[in-house]
Amino acid sequence: MDAILERSYALKQAITDFVLDAEGDIAQALETFAAQQSRRSSNDVPQDFVIDSFICEGIGDLSPLNEFIQNSTDLSESDRLILQSWENSFVGLFAILKILPDGFELMNWLTDKHYIVKPNTPQLQEMSRLKENEIILTRIAPVTEDYWMLFSSYVQMGKLGKPKLAVAIGNFKDNYKQHIYSDAPELLEEAWQSVEHYHQEFINYFGADEITLPGYQLNKKITELQEILTQKRLEEAGIDPSKSLAEVVQEAGVGEEEIQEAVAELGADATVVSQMLKNKNPASKMMMPKVDLPAELKKAEQVTTLSHPRWGQMFLPNYSKIKNILEAEDWQSVEGVEKLIRQSLEDKSVSTFVWYRLAAQYPTQLEKVLQTVLQRPFQLETDFNSLLQEFNKPIEPDLPEIASVPLHLHNLFQEAVAEVSKSKPKGKAQKQSAKGFQ
Repeated sequence: MDAILERSYALKQAITDFVLDAEGDIAQALETFAAQQSRRSSNDVPQDFVIDSFICEGIGDLSPLNEFIQNSTDLSESDRLILQSWENSFVGLFAILKILPDGFELMNWLTDKHYIVKPNTPQLQEMSRLKENEIILTRIAPVTEDYWMLFSSYVQMGKLGKPKLAVAIGNFKDNYKQHIYSDAPELLEEAWQSVEHYHQEFINYFGADEITLPGYQLNKKITELQEILTQKRLEEAGIDPSKSLAEVVQEAGVGEEEIQEAVAELGADATVVSQMLKNKNPASKMMMPKVDLPAELKKAEQVTTLSHPRWGQMFLPNYSKIKNILEAEDWQSVEGVEKLIRQSLEDKSVSTFVWYRLAAQYPTQLEKVLQTVLQRPFQLETDFNSLLQEFNKPIEPDLPEIASVPLHLHNLFQEAVAEVSKSKPKGKAQKQSAKGFQ
């Protein structure tokens, strides 16, 4: 190893020992951080992943990196720069593009960005069994402008076909929401802007941020809204949706064979492919995911949809029932109150925003209902956020499902769905996975 890489790994071990040996505020913060990570993830997160994330990310105003720098008097200026750069470390789902003598060339599947990553000597020996095109989950941190270090242990996932890779990305999205576009702030910003844009279009179309309709009718209306948005996007790209593929090919100055290859690869219609060809700005190559209600919601007697510029869209079959409980004078006589309230607290689809909305509209009644259902002292003003966190509901919104996604992920999921559809016997209902970017 070169000197700066060797020093980086020595510093990594030193700060890890510092955090594990710490008492007081740091120890308490680590415990709180670990509890939060456990609530956020549907899988068991390896302990070293949690510690390494705590080192780099901290919690609240406490930064273990700063604490270590302030408490270490023997650090050189280059040491401090290395440590401070670790604030830019991130967890990623990486494809091994090339095996190098002293490391790997990796591609972050979430952002399509490439990295030269160099493990230390013991790690490199352990990773000698890895092969090109395998997928690994790990955290990397910068060392120089040219290469990065392997900051955590790795999870080997093997060579994955498109359907399994799509599921793996979906699982990553669920368990590491804060790292979806952590190395591509421009993609993250555009994704958040797409949520705000969709929210405004939702209001423009429905006339409100809350609607309640039978499931089948809601699905039809949502489909119509998406068609309107697609038409608008084509017009913004300067494309006339009424024109044939041949006409678009001629105007775009792109070979017809190239267009047909793109259509075959994407499984997309001509207008979508044309739009991508016309738009040459990589930063804007984001695709709006298709919203299709699950079968059980399509069949529901009524579904309430809430829209928010940060929390996205929520589809709630029981929202009207909850409101009826909170509006009833004798709510305790309503059948199934406790079961419905508990299910709604545990249900991920009933987000923090839904509870905030109910609390704003029915503060006194909601407080009484929760006191009774939970059978403990409870005050909405002081205990509400801690209650929501107890039921694994984040206080700040994560990037919603409705957010637009990078083109390469959209393509992957389209291709994965196509492969799954081809592999299933004809005549049987096709059920698309709810995991991943759709």
